[in-house]
Amino acid sequence: MLKILYVVTGLGLGGAEKVVCDLADQMSNLGHSVIIAYLTGEILVRPNNLNIDIVFLGLNGSSQLYKSSKKYKKIIKDFQPDIVHAHMIHANIFARINRIGCAIPKLICTAHNSNEGGRLRMIAYRLTNFLSDFNSNVSQEATESLISKGAFNQNNLTTVYIGIDLSKFKSFKTEKKNDEIIILSVGRFNEQKDYPNLFKAIKILKDNNLIEKVKFYIAGDGELRLQLEKTIEDFGISNNIVLLGKRSDIPKLLNQADYFVLSSKHEGLPTVVIEAMACETFVVATDCGGSAEILGETGILVPIENSEALAMGLDRAMSFTDDQIRNNGKLARERVEKLFSLEASVNRWLALYEAK
Repeated sequence: MLKILYVVTGLGLGGAEKVVCDLADQMSNLGHSVIIAYLTGEILVRPNNLNIDIVFLGLNGSSQLYKSSKKYKKIIKDFQPDIVHAHMIHANIFARINRIGCAIPKLICTAHNSNEGGRLRMIAYRLTNFLSDFNSNVSQEATESLISKGAFNQNNLTTVYIGIDLSKFKSFKTEKKNDEIIILSVGRFNEQKDYPNLFKAIKILKDNNLIEKVKFYIAGDGELRLQLEKTIEDFGISNNIVLLGKRSDIPKLLNQADYFVLSSKHEGLPTVVIEAMACETFVVATDCGGSAEILGETGILVPIENSEALAMGLDRAMSFTDDQIRNNGKLARERVEKLFSLEASVNRWLALYEAK
C-alpha cells in the first residue's frame, strides 16, 4: 500500500479542492495511507474518510514561509510518503521548493487552470520544473495554454483528466410548482468567473423581452460581491436574479434548474459543468478552457467575454423541445460516465503513482 501526501493551496469550495478531497477519499478507501496538507484559508470542504489527517501549514504570507516549510518537512520526515501530489500553483511551487534538501521518492504537480497567473508565476514554474517528477494539467486546452506561456514544454506537461464522484451527482428531477424557468450558475465571485458577462447577457435578454418567466439563481460568494450587486442594480435586472450565497447542496440546485450557465473567462476543467451534465441539466458555457472537451456534442458552447453570444446561446437553449432537452441530458450523462468519473480518475492516478 502507498503513503500519499496531498498538498493543496486551500480547502475552500472550489472545484479543485473538491477533486482533491474526493481523490483522497478513494485512495484511503482502497487501503492507502493519506494525509492532506493545505497552505492557507479555512476548511470549507473536507474528505469524508475520518482516517485522513488534515494538516494546516499556515502559509498566509511570505514571512511565514520558513515556519510553514519546517512544518511541511516534519510531515515528510514522520510520514515518509511514497508520493507527494501537489495541486494548484501555490502548492505546486511550495512543494517543489521544499524538495531541496528533503528526500521525496516522487513529486507530482497538478495545475487546475488555463490561467495560473501572470508572468512571474510562469517563470516560477519554468525555473522549478526540474524539482518535480511529473506535471499535469486538467484539460488539453489548459495544458496548451501553459506551454504557450513558457511555463512548460511539450515534454514536461501532460493532460490528465480529473474525475468527480458521479454517485453524488445524478438526475432526480421533481415536478415544478410553477412555470418559472430556472437558470443556475455556480462559482466564486471573482474576475475569473466573469459574472458581468452573464449580467450583460441577462440585460440583453430582458431588453428583448425574452426572459419573462426566467429567473437566474447564482450560488457562490467572494470578494467581488458588493461590486456585482451594484452591477445588477445598474443594469436594472434585480428582479431577474437571486443570489444564493455559499451553498453545499449543489446536486439539489442542479436538479431544480432547467439550465446551467457558465460565463467564465478562463478555467482548467470546470468541474461544475461535469456536475451539471451528470445531473442531466442542459449546459450553456463559454469556451473558457476545458468546457469544449467536457461538452463534446452536448449543450451549447459560446465565445468568452461575448455577452451577445451568451444571450443568444441561452435563448437558443430555451427554444429546445422537452424531448431535445431530455436526449441531450442522457448523452451528457453517458459522456461524463465515460470520461470524467472518479473511478476512471483514480485508476489513472494509481498507474502514475506506481510507475517507475
